[in-house]
Amino acid sequence: MLNSKDYLSLDGLGTALKTLTLFPWPSRESEDFGSSLIWFPVIGLLLGLILYAINILWGLLPFIPWSGGAALLLLAMDIYLTRGLHLDGLADWADSIGGFFQREKRLSIMKDTSLGTFGVLALLVALLAKWLAYERLVSCGSVIWLLIIFTLSRSMMVELMTTLPYARAEDGMGQPFVAQASTRNRVLSLVVSIVFCIPFGPLSFLLFFLGWLETKLFGIRCRHEFGGITGDLLGTANEMVEITLLMICAILGTSLISYTGWGWAF
Repeated sequence: MLNSKDYLSLDGLGTALKTLTLFPWPSRESEDFGSSLIWFPVIGLLLGLILYAINILWGLLPFIPWSGGAALLLLAMDIYLTRGLHLDGLADWADSIGGFFQREKRLSIMKDTSLGTFGVLALLVALLAKWLAYERLVSCGSVIWLLIIFTLSRSMMVELMTTLPYARAEDGMGQPFVAQASTRNRVLSLVVSIVFCIPFGPLSFLLFFLGWLETKLFGIRCRHEFGGITGDLLGTANEMVEITLLMICAILGTSLISYTGWGWAF
């Protein structure tokens, strides 16, 4: 029989919060890193709520609406609240492409703190894509979809941690999470994500499936090219899923309003 404290530990929440955001946690962190994984989608939802609230406050300011400025503010807050952690992983992964077919070379490049050409280009493309998507969502009044997008991108990191081995022989930031991850953590994280999708209606489940499919394909590549997963690759997966779902929502634009909830409003 499962003990609720095994997977609903507030210490686990503290570990997830301090890992994924810049927010402090007044209590001690859990020594069981696996117990924090159920909280990953919850932290994603929290970040989405914060950005949604910032967008609402921006709209209350007494000047002519400026969707581009609001999008830039959301992007800046996104980076600030997460300390740019996942973007850093994306840049390191992009630089590792220069390692070609040598697994150890790729891992060594990712561990290097210097930023290369591929990393710079990946960051530029990622930030531009996010800004364009944010601008579109702001102008269409569909920023609320950030709640689901951020939830799913964090949940997909749990999917990788619970299905792939750790790629490095030495310890790294992602090692204790991968080492203590379990199938139960994976199932609970997916269940939490599905529950959060319900109020957003059928489209949110399509986003869930697309995010999951992209994650599985990326996981196959990680196993083939790196032998497993690392903290940088987890950050890369988060950014890939987040940007993909943002762009899908941006393409749908005003149609998203009709898809919100099960009562399809036309």
